[in-house]
Amino acid sequence: MTVRRFMWIFVVVALGAVALAAAGRWWLHWPDDVVGMWTGIAGGYLLGALLLLLVPRWWRTHCDEMYAEPASRRYQRALWPIMIGYALSLFLSVWLIKQGIASVPLRALVALLPVIAIALFMRAALRYLREIDELQRRIETESIGIASMLVSLVYFGGGLLQQAKVVDLPAGVVMIWVFPLLCLVYGIAKMILTRRYL
Repeated sequence: MTVRRFMWIFVVVALGAVALAAAGRWWLHWPDDVVGMWTGIAGGYLLGALLLLLVPRWWRTHCDEMYAEPASRRYQRALWPIMIGYALSLFLSVWLIKQGIASVPLRALVALLPVIAIALFMRAALRYLREIDELQRRIETESIGIASMLVSLVYFGGGLLQQAKVVDLPAGVVMIWVFPLLCLVYGIAKMILTRRYL
């Protein structure tokens, strides 16, 4: 699968989310927060497509070559169902919690539904890491290390600012954004390290 094909998949998913938001607004009469969530999903995928469009040509070429390798193809085949499951479980979890669940243990289980998909993603990523060659493994592990350290530093600094009453951010929102921020910093670090090593 090429980067350009990924970009078009992101666009199609975004258009599907826009269609769901529009149907929810004018035909199904969904609450505003549900319509807003699907609109936000569409915006996120469109932003992802734009970022894929703007990456340098050398990176697209490298990714296209990398995606042609057997380990990468297996990784992608595992990844798509996981990401679809993540999106659906996140939507279901948020929707069920907003309906109101009295039992705290049941509410906790419903809230943690998307974590299953993230755990499956991590398992697929570790399997991919074991299957690639040594240079690519070095790039991947250094990228993961850099992302972990930088995001930990930002999170720690944010905690200190929160304690000093310089910022006031809801803890739940900040915690939810840790994993996406890790993924973003990992991607940037991987691009820089790939340019350095290859």
